[in-house]
Amino acid sequence: MTTVADLAAWLERFAPRRLAESWDNVGLLWGDPLAVVSRVMTCLTVTTETAAEAIAGGAGAIVSHHPILFRPVKAVTTATTDGAMLWRLARADVAVLSPHTSLDNTIGGINDGLARRLGLVDVGPLRPTAPTGWCKVVVFVPPDGAEGVRSAMFDAGAGRVGRYERCSFAGQGVGTFFGGEGARPAVGQAGRFEEVAELRLEVICPERAVDRVVAAARAAHPYEVPAIDVLPLRVEPEGPGVGRVGRMGTPMRLDAFAALVKSTLGAPATTYAGEPGRVVERVAIACGAGDDFLADAIRLGADALLTGEARYHRAIEARSAGVGLVLAGHHATERPGVEDLAGRIAAEVAGVEVWASRREVDPVRNA
Repeated sequence: MTTVADLAAWLERFAPRRLAESWDNVGLLWGDPLAVVSRVMTCLTVTTETAAEAIAGGAGAIVSHHPILFRPVKAVTTATTDGAMLWRLARADVAVLSPHTSLDNTIGGINDGLARRLGLVDVGPLRPTAPTGWCKVVVFVPPDGAEGVRSAMFDAGAGRVGRYERCSFAGQGVGTFFGGEGARPAVGQAGRFEEVAELRLEVICPERAVDRVVAAARAAHPYEVPAIDVLPLRVEPEGPGVGRVGRMGTPMRLDAFAALVKSTLGAPATTYAGEPGRVVERVAIACGAGDDFLADAIRLGADALLTGEARYHRAIEARSAGVGLVLAGHHATERPGVEDLAGRIAAEVAGVEVWASRREVDPVRNA
């Protein structure tokens, strides 16, 4: 049997929350983690229509790109549209999970899917992931006390390296001390020079967790005054980054590229800013509302930025910089990723039937 928690764990492996923007709200947002789920629906947004479709289809979970409960709420009642929708989902035992910007950014996610559909090559991040502050915590401990100290630091948040947990290193050595009056050494005796076998125990942890990890090491350490070093680490940017930039196999005019985007994504309309005859070869991609990435596109020498929607003055900025700005619509740039996600869940999560919402439509219409 597959539970909601199993689905959430798979989603964390595929699109880990560490890839999400700091302002985002991702993960399991609604429902019982222990509930068994056999049918899953993906959608771009949980609306009255998509919620009704999920309930009618017997879904135990919705994986929605856009999160519900994005902003704090003080009450959930049927007096509001959103409250009534959530109440119906709760009564039908339907959980809601959202990967949002984690899905945008992950390898094989929405931006990668757009790059693949457009045939881009030499694809890389539009904005590299900013390195997180990391430290190495070094503790000197007698061998028989090492496991307790190590476990305490792991429990406090140390020892995570990529997809691995409880990582550490220990090296053997000899420690020396002279215990003065009133000292109560855990090994050896006070009042004489001692040499004792010790381990140099090393773990890494995020800078924000250092105080917690050091406190845990002190609490678990057998010594009265343990020797602990904290060393800052230089960490290179890691992960797939945000957005994508790549090269067209065949350069084309900006107006032709906009037409290609429209036909490839099935967008009802595609608009663009820039000279129609400008040659487009290097393309930047940021799905959804991605016009804030224009400066990154300019910095990387892109000929055009493809996104869903943009502010008026951003179009002026793009035109002034000589960079094409192609707008395919929020729905059109993200809905393909929802369909891809349904196929991936069906292939990789055992025991569930998955479909992408069939009732979801772009709320924006053309006259």
